[in-house]
Amino acid sequence: MSSNKEIKVQAVMIIEVLGRPPEHLVETLEDFSKKISEEKGVKVLNKKIAKPNLVKDQKDLYTTFMEIEVETESPMHLAGLMFRYMPAHVEVISPENLILNNNSFGEILSEVVRRLHRYDDIVRVLDSQNVVLQKKINELERKPVEVKKEGEIKTASENSVKKEKTSKKKK
Repeated sequence: MSSNKEIKVQAVMIIEVLGRPPEHLVETLEDFSKKISEEKGVKVLNKKIAKPNLVKDQKDLYTTFMEIEVETESPMHLAGLMFRYMPAHVEVISPENLILNNNSFGEILSEVVRRLHRYDDIVRVLDSQNVVLQKKINELERKPVEVKKEGEIKTASENSVKKEKTSKKKK
């Protein structure tokens, strides 16, 4: 039996993009295809990029997808593609039956867990930043705002500070 590192995996991935202008979507998918072909342990066998379509109920937002067939040197290489390019769909074509030893399977699971921890860290940072921003918004909403001159504003707290200074001068 050959080592799991030598098990080639052939798969088809569908990568979707959304945006504008439509030409940019095709360029983006072409770039993805080029980057995938440059990945270590990955060979692009075939690719098809669909014509961009206008998203329903949108004036200038388009969507399209690329179907790209790859052959990877190992299941781990395929897992790496999943994390880097986040395809909408993956279909393993061959081998029909895949037997992984515990080390290879452990490598894939460790990569999944490592990525999940990274994403969790990002979510925690964004969540704490959101809390701070929400507090600042709430503070700003509580302070009444007056217009000084056209284009200038001052808060009620600025008014009270100026009144205190003015009243001290009179004494």
